[in-house]
Amino acid sequence: MKLQDNLIKLRKQKGYSQEELAYQLGISRQSVSKWESGVSLPELDRLVEIADLYEVSLDELVRGETSLKQEVHISDEQLRRVVRRSRDYEYKSQIQIFGLPLVHVNLGRGKKVAKGIFAFGNIAIGVFALGGIGIGLIGLGGFALGLLALGGMSIGGLSLGGISIGIIAIGGLSVGVYAIGGFAFASEVAIGGRASGNIAIGAIPSGRYIIETSSQVNTKEVHDAIMQLPVSLPGWLESLFSIY
Repeated sequence: MKLQDNLIKLRKQKGYSQEELAYQLGISRQSVSKWESGVSLPELDRLVEIADLYEVSLDELVRGETSLKQEVHISDEQLRRVVRRSRDYEYKSQIQIFGLPLVHVNLGRGKKVAKGIFAFGNIAIGVFALGGIGIGLIGLGGFALGLLALGGMSIGGLSLGGISIGIIAIGGLSVGVYAIGGFAFASEVAIGGRASGNIAIGAIPSGRYIIETSSQVNTKEVHDAIMQLPVSLPGWLESLFSIY
């Protein structure tokens, strides 16, 4: 029995349509159709996935029942590729919004890119993105870029991270219009150990209006000094200082 015939037989035994099989494997229906028509052959790692899905051995999948003289030769490199593949995981939901899957998960070794409304991957791009690199409306990751960004290094409207750049930046090193951190640099208000901005509040402040804090200065004195500044602070920042 030819491989393509065996693929059709086993798929029908499982009760899958070509669309359902393609969904299970995270590929297009056209790819399944080409395999079953003999136009192309699945790669070894795909054959392993199909054998697992059909609950048959790789030997049975490739040889079928009647091709007893055929042999499957698998090199060490091919085996290593299969092992690497087994450590990967990818899932795409069938539901799409604006042409993007609602959920796309793509994890494993190498460059694994996930694109979806909810994206989770080594590199994630979406409305909500979580990954080593997260890019989205809400981005979370080692490197995060988004309207709301949280990560080791983050760039966004509201940015939180070890190194943070944004309109509102909070982090060890923060740069923004409003910056809070160990080292804070801002065009308007900087708060931190070392703070530089139009209004600078910290142990070592520099700017047009400065408030120096130290162990000898209590929170009420800091609050009173802030309230006496001859400039208006945004409401959220005044609320932050109101806790003193």
